[in-house]
Amino acid sequence: MKNACAFWFFTFLAIAANADTFTFRADKMSGGRATGKEVTILTGNAEVRSDKLTLKAERIEIYGKDNQLVQCTGNVWGLEEEKEILFRADTMNYDRKSKKARLEGNSSLEDKKNEVVARGRLIDYDDKAEIAILQIQVRIIKNNMICRSDYALYRRPQKLLDLSGFPVVYKKNDEFHADRIRVDLDTDDVTMQGDVTGAIKD
Repeated sequence: MKNACAFWFFTFLAIAANADTFTFRADKMSGGRATGKEVTILTGNAEVRSDKLTLKAERIEIYGKDNQLVQCTGNVWGLEEEKEILFRADTMNYDRKSKKARLEGNSSLEDKKNEVVARGRLIDYDDKAEIAILQIQVRIIKNNMICRSDYALYRRPQKLLDLSGFPVVYKKNDEFHADRIRVDLDTDDVTMQGDVTGAIKD
């Protein structure tokens, strides 16, 4: 019993000793600290907090040097408090050093500050550059505008959205199609290139 307690205490110290505050909780915890195979597995109401990021999931694995990599599985929920970004996914991989995340399955990223909701089957988000790449069944919603495509690039600082792969934009009663569409999410202006078609209702 003493060895088990010492193991969990050591694990907590190893995780909390990083430059940022890194805490966790769960119904159950397991893992090992063998050199090169460091892993902590949290199951049941698992939650991890790092910097201003909170992650919740049915199962969370923390591994790699300095607990750099975090893998979340099952009803993944995350919040980046400072930037007001909320995201959900079936599974998620997050690198704490590069601050890059990959969301898979039924995935969504909600930019509360810019009032943008982005959904797709695969989302790669670079938190440092504030760029999101969305693929497969992409849908972006802002107020009364809905954008659909197979591929989208969302540049958050510039509030620009680039769509390709059969993109279409529904803006109030208007509808726009083209090979490539750019949307300025600040002004809601739409720029289209290649095989442009549309329908505008008075």
